[in-house]
This record gives sequence, C-alpha cells and structure tokens, in this order.
Amino acid sequence: MDTLRFIDEELEGLREAGLYNEIRVLEGAQGAWVRIGGRKALNLCSNNYLGLASDRRLVEAARRAAEEYGVGPGAVRTIAGTMTIHKELERKLAAFKRTEATLVFQSGFNANLATIPALVGKGDTIYSDALNHASIIDGCRLSRAEIKVYEHNDPDSLEKLLRQEVPGRKLIVTDGVFSMDGDIAPLPEIVELAERYGAMVMVDDAHGEGVLGSHGRGIVDHFHLHGRVDVEVGTLSKALGCVGGFVAGSARLVEYLEQRARPFLFSTGLTPPDVAANIATVEILEASDELVQRLWENARHFKTKLGELGFDTGKSQTPITPVIIGEAARAAEFSRRLFERDVFAQSIGFPTVPRGTARIRVMISAIHSREDLDFAVEAFRAVGEEMGIL
Repeated sequence: MDTLRFIDEELEGLREAGLYNEIRVLEGAQGAWVRIGGRKALNLCSNNYLGLASDRRLVEAARRAAEEYGVGPGAVRTIAGTMTIHKELERKLAAFKRTEATLVFQSGFNANLATIPALVGKGDTIYSDALNHASIIDGCRLSRAEIKVYEHNDPDSLEKLLRQEVPGRKLIVTDGVFSMDGDIAPLPEIVELAERYGAMVMVDDAHGEGVLGSHGRGIVDHFHLHGRVDVEVGTLSKALGCVGGFVAGSARLVEYLEQRARPFLFSTGLTPPDVAANIATVEILEASDELVQRLWENARHFKTKLGELGFDTGKSQTPITPVIIGEAARAAEFSRRLFERDVFAQSIGFPTVPRGTARIRVMISAIHSREDLDFAVEAFRAVGEEMGIL
C-alpha cells in the first residue's frame, strides 16, 4: 500500500492550477544580476534590498569571526552557546533600534514563534491583521489564545473588536510592511487604540528593517513611536543581508524571553560568522543612510515607469512592487516569458495572495543601476503586449 500516494495528487493539482513553485537555483552570490542554469538574469526577486548579501565588508567580517570563534556555537544559547560576539550584536542592534535591549533568534520566523506564545496563552486574546505573515499566524496558533482578525490596515475594524470585553491579556500584532502588497501598517492609530484599551502592541518589521525610518531603523522610527511599541520583531535576512531575526524592546521583555521563548531555549543560535556579518551591517547603516536613499530612488523610478505603461502596481508604499496579473497560471506564464528575456521575477499566487490577484512581485535593490531598471521595464512592456495585458 502506497501511503504517500496523496502527494502525487496534490503536486499534480498544484501544477494544473499554476501554483507549483519552480525553484530556481542561483549559481553564485546574490547580486543585481545572477546566474541561473548557466544564464545571466536580472534579479528582481531577492529581499536583498540594500545589496549587502555579498558585500565584501560582511564577507571579511564573517571570515575573521570563523577564524576566532569557529563556525558553530556548539550549544543552545542558554547552556554553552552564547559567545561574546552574540552579546555584541545584541548591544549594537539595541542602540540602532533605540531600544533598551534586543534578543537574537535563528530567523524572523522563529522570533515570532518565540515571542507570541510567551506573551499570551489560553484565556488571552490576540488581535491580528487579516494579511499578517504566516509566521505571525503560526505564532498565534501556537499560543492557544483566542484570535480575533481585524480587516487589513483598518483601525475602525480593530476598535470594534477591542470594545468587546474579554478576559486576560490583549495583544495587537501586525506586520509593519506587508510583503505581498508593499503597504504600511497604520501604526500610530494602532498604538493609540492599544493605549486606550490596555493592549500590548507587537509589530513584525521584517520588510521595514533597512527600508523605513532614518538609516533604515524601521517603522517605529518612521512614525516616531519610540517607547510606545512594546515589541518589535525584525529580520536580519532581508535588507540587512545575512540571516537571523531579533526582538527589540525593554530590558525586562528581553530577560523574560530569555527564560520563556522556546526557539531560544531549545535551538542552537546563530553561527559566529553570521553574527559578525550582522554586526558589520549594523555598523554600515549607523554610519550612512546612502544605501537606503538609493533604494528609494530606484523604487520611485521603476514604479513611475511601470505606471506610465499602465501596469497595476496595487497600493504599495514601499520598494516592494506588486505587478497584478490576475489568475495564477497567467502570472506564471508572465514570469516564464520574463525569464526568456533575462529578467528573473517570480510569480506569486494563492494561498500567498487571494485568488484572482496573482502577481509578479518585484523587489527593487539599492544595487540596481538605472540601466538595470530600464532593462526590466522594457521586458515588462514587451511581455505585457505579447499577453494582451497592455
């Protein structure tokens, strides 16, 4: 009896619906251009917003750390896996984020899985934006708290839920920048509601780190809300160029998570080379805002050009540029034709985005040149005309 036969049926269903992920393999480092299958292509898929993933300063920092500390911490952070280099990163991140303390995790996903169940549990209530990231959703489910979903970026919908009397603790959780649409959470209004109704506020700023705020400090800095947001979750694997996640907030929050956050307690921490590369990134951003400004200049240029052609780029307020195509199979075909023109831009469909809103999600980087962006615009124009979209 083949007990795994269902897998074949599921995979075939994904292929028929145009939802099967063709995983491209990069034959070298991240960059504005990459090599895939022996072919050079313009990279419009990466979260490498500032181009730091292959920056020589990070590479050299990682090399030096490997020589001094080795390539692995050897244990969970709470036993024998915390090194001086881990504490240095956490101090520098706290200074950068302008919070009392930070705690570093293996990924942004793990940071959410660690934090939400530590803050709330059975008998408590979570208020979650309808379009929150999968890691927030999974963290909420693990907590066993009651989950109330409010309409996307709608403070009025949130307040209607907050007016209802509930027992226990209350936690409002939202993405800072929504990764599929590029819009920004109305954090000032959310904070005001939290203060009025006695709720904690948690923001996952994965796509805001290195993008929003002065020197890329994130959404809290962008809205000048320092000291009014209880929990900031960030990632080190997107704009900051390496890997890992962190929680920033008060010293007592971090102390509590060190005692109660399961991914911190039961999983080995970041390797010394990763930590050193992250330290180098924080130092680069502290020293200069140049990469962040270049990122935004590139995003404005690309969006303007696509808009002039007539493409629908949704409600994006950030460098994330969704090009809405419609049906998943059609978006997948659009992506395939772009690749034939040496533009690497993957399609995204249901369940990541609602049915009928499949898209090419373009991720602009500070290391794209103006010529790169114009090359991409021309490819989008040609494919759009071929497929009758323009």
